[in-house]
Amino acid sequence: MAGDSETVTLLEAGEAAGRDIEGQPAAGPGPAPGGPKPSGPKPSGTTSSGITSSGTMPAHVAIIMDGNGRWAARRGLPRVEGHRRGVEAVRRAVRSAIDLGIPYLTIYSFSSENWRRPAAEVADLMGLLKLFVRRDLADLHANGVRVRIIGERDGLPGDIAGLLRDAEERTARNTKLTLVVAFNYGGRQEILRAVQTLARAVAEGRLAPSAIDAAAMTAALDTHGIPDPDLVIRTSGEQRVSNFLTWQTAYSEFVFVPDFWPDFDHAAFVAAIGEFQSRDRRFGGLSARAG
Repeated sequence: MAGDSETVTLLEAGEAAGRDIEGQPAAGPGPAPGGPKPSGPKPSGTTSSGITSSGTMPAHVAIIMDGNGRWAARRGLPRVEGHRRGVEAVRRAVRSAIDLGIPYLTIYSFSSENWRRPAAEVADLMGLLKLFVRRDLADLHANGVRVRIIGERDGLPGDIAGLLRDAEERTARNTKLTLVVAFNYGGRQEILRAVQTLARAVAEGRLAPSAIDAAAMTAALDTHGIPDPDLVIRTSGEQRVSNFLTWQTAYSEFVFVPDFWPDFDHAAFVAAIGEFQSRDRRFGGLSARAG
């Protein structure tokens, strides 16, 4: 995540042995992108503790995975061990999303500010990305997970850009879960790219200035075709968004949990959804619970 993040977890997936991602088929696609539409699937039958069968499930959960380094430091371990354990938490989160029937899961894996880290650490992370594609991507694909990458592609090393493209192309037809990986991503930078795209269209006569509205802006973002997050979870006890999905989270519910990311498990996921279900989402209107 941005700047102060301790997480770059998915990129380190190759550090651990590959495991299949188990789960039942998810419900159908979530709500249309670009607006606050809490129309995610509802669980049926017996539900996990904390989730009500009558409550609305989030169609899109986004996670700011924070605390890998601090998790390791408190145990006297090197930072890389925290990242390895963070990879296990990523796998658990993906399995949980599938099991709970959540169609979209976004993880903040590497921010545009993470390039400020020591060169040796960045080089290690890029190497681990290659291992991820070689090992975990096959399991994601076999289990029906579609990978979607958001973030700046220009300027990336050719081999890294190719790996990201391969991950998307190999899984493009999968429908069980869309795993959105925010890589080299920053919310402000994404908005600037979208504005530049619209400005070029106006300058070239392809778009009238009066046609630039919220829908046009949403369509120009990296997340086009993806519904806005209903729920954003941040681990490690920090309470800020750190340049993550700045436009898309305008009406998201936020749940901040004290656990470091390597300790985040299915029970914590379920508890966050239970908290989400307890919220009264008004979207600027009157309470649905009034009266």
